[in-house]
Amino acid sequence: MHVARSLVACWLLCCTAPPALAQTADISARVLDEQGRPVADAVVVAVPADGDLRLPSRPREGVVDQVDKEFTPKVTAILVGTPVSFPNNDNIRHQVYSFSPAKRFELPLYAGVPAKPVLFDKPGVVVLGCNIHDWMIGYVYVSESPWFAKTGSDGRALIADLPVREMVLRVWHPQLALAEEETRKRVDLAPTRHADVEWRIPLKPEVKLRRAPTAERGGRY
Repeated sequence: MHVARSLVACWLLCCTAPPALAQTADISARVLDEQGRPVADAVVVAVPADGDLRLPSRPREGVVDQVDKEFTPKVTAILVGTPVSFPNNDNIRHQVYSFSPAKRFELPLYAGVPAKPVLFDKPGVVVLGCNIHDWMIGYVYVSESPWFAKTGSDGRALIADLPVREMVLRVWHPQLALAEEETRKRVDLAPTRHADVEWRIPLKPEVKLRRAPTAERGGRY
């Protein structure tokens, strides 16, 4: 009788115990230029080698601000399907647009916050501009994978909560002097659930348009 009760107790414990947490892995990425200097604003993307992507149902809204007649941040990385708001915190109006194949849109001349965010529903690179201020250039990198990160001033980025499997990594940067696909690296996270990956990438010179005087084109906006 006691043995039977013990077996029943063990069975109930197994049935009611919370499931074990799924194992995850992480990748520490470092991006340098050809001279070994850290590269900021590089986007590192990790995609399972087997192509198994499980996207969240509702990505959080992204924000690209406009401060001192510049897009802030200059590079924004988001998951495909993410809505992005473009608040204008300047005391003049802006007219944000993009002709990029991944997302073509235009926000009519406005101040404050537009009524609706812009939905980025295709992966790719979206170049932002302002019809009033030609030097304003920004970038939205739309990733097809939920596992990505942007490097800081030290050229480092951490991608966490990855599935424990083989991953294919790649890097993008606005000044990248080669095709993004040429930066691909494969890492197997199964042995240690961690990987350190480094790139040395060639960069094109940055082209900066000269800012206009205080008076805006065609009068003050």
